[in-house]
Amino acid sequence: MLRENLNDLAAFLAVARERSFTRAAARMGVSQSALSQVVKELEGRLGLRLLTRTTRSVSPTEAGERLLQSLGPHLDGIEAGLAALTELRERPAGTVRINADEHAVAAVLWPALRKVLPDYPDIHVELVTDYGMTDIVAERFDAGVRLGEVVAKDMVAVPIGPDMRMVAVGSPAYFARRPAPLTPQDLTGHTCINLRLPTHGGLYAWEFEEDGREIRVRVEGQAVFNTVSMILQAALDGFGIAYLPQSQVQEHLDRGELVWVLEAWSPPFPGYHLYYPGRRQHSAAFQVVVDTLRYRGGAEKKAKLDQG
Repeated sequence: MLRENLNDLAAFLAVARERSFTRAAARMGVSQSALSQVVKELEGRLGLRLLTRTTRSVSPTEAGERLLQSLGPHLDGIEAGLAALTELRERPAGTVRINADEHAVAAVLWPALRKVLPDYPDIHVELVTDYGMTDIVAERFDAGVRLGEVVAKDMVAVPIGPDMRMVAVGSPAYFARRPAPLTPQDLTGHTCINLRLPTHGGLYAWEFEEDGREIRVRVEGQAVFNTVSMILQAALDGFGIAYLPQSQVQEHLDRGELVWVLEAWSPPFPGYHLYYPGRRQHSAAFQVVVDTLRYRGGAEKKAKLDQG
């Protein structure tokens, strides 16, 4: 039976996942030449070529892909198990990586975490802003944040914020030039400010509902952004109607800097949830982050959603 050194297998796994000796070496803190030699010796002992190397890229061979798929989950489990040992330490420690959109980071994650992190100097949090439907397992995130309606069904979901409303707003100066829309369909005759999504490069379709009737509207305008902060600024500058979370625009509504239209078509819906795989072992640092973010404004729940 072959009993390969786990460090050698981990080296292969890093290169296969990164598709680059340079990036893998940087991640592991070793030289590129040393990493290349380790993988070459592993291939020699196995009698199989695991990686195809060109001047521009590295990719697994068929044998390498099979080893990657079978080996990866086991080494990840070992890594998670070792990380979980931090629970035996007096203070939780480690890095927690969370994938979320810009508004969730600004409105929910950072306001909660900034109050707690000073008490846990050994906990490091990486918040990665992303509007795509990122696979948190494949991208090696500890958790992600999505609205309650779109959390993957095989994940543990923890509410971290109240119900939300998406609202259509514009500046008084804009509505001085144009009559306010009375129905979502009226938006097609208005100048609107769009959000560009990274998934397939498409524009976000605005979603409305009244008495159970749902309508999705694709709008047009002069300005398109890929961050909600710039969409808000463009609306304040009078460039058209924007579609944003109510919590982000409420202070501007209160000051009369923005006007809310189509209010009847903007019912509340389940807000942000932190989600993560239920079968993975989690460190004490991760548990501190989850407990910190858990929303306690309503009934507490931590439910694993049934599959199907």
